[in-house]
Amino acid sequence: MLLPTRLTTDDPAFRARLSDMLAWESVSDAGVLATVQDILQRVRREGDAALLDYTRRFDGLDVDDPARLELPRQRLVDALDAIPPEQRAALAAAAERIERYAERQKLASWRYTEPDGTVLGQQVTPLDRVGLYVPGGKAAYPSSVLMNAIPARVAGVGELVMVVPTPRGEVNELVLAAAEVAGVDRVFTIGGAQAVAALAYGTATVPAVDKIVGPGNIYVATAKRLVYGTVGIDMIAGPSEILVVCDGQTDPEWIAMDLFSQAEHDEDAQPILVTPDEAFAQAVLDAMERQLPDMPRAEIIQKSVDNRGLIIVCRDLDEAAEVANFVAPEHLELSVAEPEALLPKIRHAGAIFLGRYTAEALGDYCAGPNHVLPTSRTARFSSPLGVYDFQKRSSLIGCSPAGAAELGRIASVLARGEGLIAHARSAELRIPDED
Repeated sequence: MLLPTRLTTDDPAFRARLSDMLAWESVSDAGVLATVQDILQRVRREGDAALLDYTRRFDGLDVDDPARLELPRQRLVDALDAIPPEQRAALAAAAERIERYAERQKLASWRYTEPDGTVLGQQVTPLDRVGLYVPGGKAAYPSSVLMNAIPARVAGVGELVMVVPTPRGEVNELVLAAAEVAGVDRVFTIGGAQAVAALAYGTATVPAVDKIVGPGNIYVATAKRLVYGTVGIDMIAGPSEILVVCDGQTDPEWIAMDLFSQAEHDEDAQPILVTPDEAFAQAVLDAMERQLPDMPRAEIIQKSVDNRGLIIVCRDLDEAAEVANFVAPEHLELSVAEPEALLPKIRHAGAIFLGRYTAEALGDYCAGPNHVLPTSRTARFSSPLGVYDFQKRSSLIGCSPAGAAELGRIASVLARGEGLIAHARSAELRIPDED
């Protein structure tokens, strides 16, 4: 029997109980932190030698030459040729849609000239090199390769370097095929915190990158947190989440499976249903009970629903929107008759799926928008991964003589007010003497 937590918004303790259920501590425990710190320091100090040792210890692969950690480019081509035609077609279709969406996200340089001739603007440039972390073995996700690599390529990143562990030599052909489709330049068969360290600091074999993106376990997430500042990172992601707002008119079987689609990720994933229709809430729960035995990952779904699942009965759809904004979910389905009418009331969500026919799973694979989304309520201040995450912005300032004089007088006053006399004099020297 599935046992999600049931809440009603008219309960005086509703907000407190909801907060307790949403709480997620993503920081590492002392043991994980110490282990990752040791790995980072050793890779930084010993380089390839440390990578070979960790590959032997953690992945069960005895590699004697660090050059063998890199897959030849032809290996990606062979993987794409070897997968079934329907998989090749699906990868190509998904990649085309992701790229088409990403093209609309590109930031462009701009400038304007003031009446006195001073030029102000912004120059947009891509990052030089980006590292893409991909989980390896049977848990690999080729969709993540597309979602992380294609926006970087659209942004104009000079080189895409992928790291993927191959435990006991197990290679996921679909992941390698996705890397070929997405335009990844180099692939190294390393994983874990040691791969993050190699990308951040560089070794004789693995080039240092400017930013690291992609999902991983707690050791990978901890390593990304610790190397931030040396390199950029995309985000520290928590467990997957879905919140479905439904008016009670969608097929309960659909909603049940939508909730399962995130619950099956792992035991800590959080499926949430918010509806003003109590009878519908029960119908969805009944549908979940019926469908659970047919799920290959039923045990994971059971734990996710029992530990973190929520069924919330609210007064109306306006209140449902308020609940959604408080939760700030990674994925938000508006499974209602008029989703466009409800949309303006939504302020916080990673991705919003409009209408009864828009399953969240479509966004995970092929709709076009990125599936790398803020979790754990960070959608209150964060956005999905996009082309803009692989671009930098530099301010442009070019003063004419007249502009230098006008701005110099303003700067002089402010700099002297702060006691920074060299600042003031630097500005004043460009002000012509007045007769």
